[in-house]
Amino acid sequence: MTMMKTARIHGFGDACVIRYDDVPRPRPGPGEVLIRVAAGSFNPTEAALRAGLLQSFFPVDLPYVLGWDVAGTVAEIGAGAKGFAVGDRVIGRLDGGGAAAEYVRAPAAVLTAAPKSIPLAHAAALPVAGLTAWQAVFEHGRVARGRRVLVNGAGGGVGGFVTQLAKHVGAEVIATAGPRSTEAVLRQGADHVVDYTARSVSAALDGPVDILLNLVPLSPQDAAALTPVVRRGGRIVSIATPIEPPADAGVSAVHLVARNDVADLGALVDLVDAGAVRIDISSSRPLSDLAEVHRLSQAGRTRGKVLIIP
Repeated sequence: MTMMKTARIHGFGDACVIRYDDVPRPRPGPGEVLIRVAAGSFNPTEAALRAGLLQSFFPVDLPYVLGWDVAGTVAEIGAGAKGFAVGDRVIGRLDGGGAAAEYVRAPAAVLTAAPKSIPLAHAAALPVAGLTAWQAVFEHGRVARGRRVLVNGAGGGVGGFVTQLAKHVGAEVIATAGPRSTEAVLRQGADHVVDYTARSVSAALDGPVDILLNLVPLSPQDAAALTPVVRRGGRIVSIATPIEPPADAGVSAVHLVARNDVADLGALVDLVDAGAVRIDISSSRPLSDLAEVHRLSQAGRTRGKVLIIP
């Protein structure tokens, strides 16, 4: 029996519950492929899953192998799986987890060809954050040329993609970011950066925005303070705290939970290969450091996308 390394949890709790286990290498089932993992990437929501905070609406069975983002090479093809051959470079969002491992089996239907223009490992940063950004910007935010867009939380992994996609279609982008992220956010195309550690966003703006894309958790007070910056007829899209504008504000609002959409992911890959979207990797860590990555994220000490290399 061939074994492989994984990072998984046997119970919920702090980062200490992450264990590095040797388990049998899986075989692909019908409609699945086996991927030799080049990299996964860390998403802060995974820390909430590990802590047990998502069980009410995203229950998982234990033990559970972490990791939703995967980039790798097809190693084996299950019966009926179509569209790929052994050796193909692929990426995908694995809603059942499993990417924090040397190999993972995945439905062929959720995978698409990896970008050709970047290292395969770097492409692992794209699925979860990229899909969230794509749907926030285009599907719900309806960002277009000439729109004035506020990206609240542009320094995170989703924020980098949101900023680039909004600029790609010709919007004016005002981004909030801390001092550690300012240079990266400007490289990604933001027209203006507001240091939220130095002054309030509302005080920094010189007029209302058409669209607010909120990417960070907010207290009720902070959410209420942000709402007036959106003009009447404008839109709020939040991937974190739901924001409810007053009924008389004339502002629409949606709380976005991104879906797994391979067509959207393929469109993102095309933009990466066209040079329109860059993938900003802040660091790469071995699988054995995943618990430490969780700790650093919860302490607010990570920026952008962190790759996890098996």
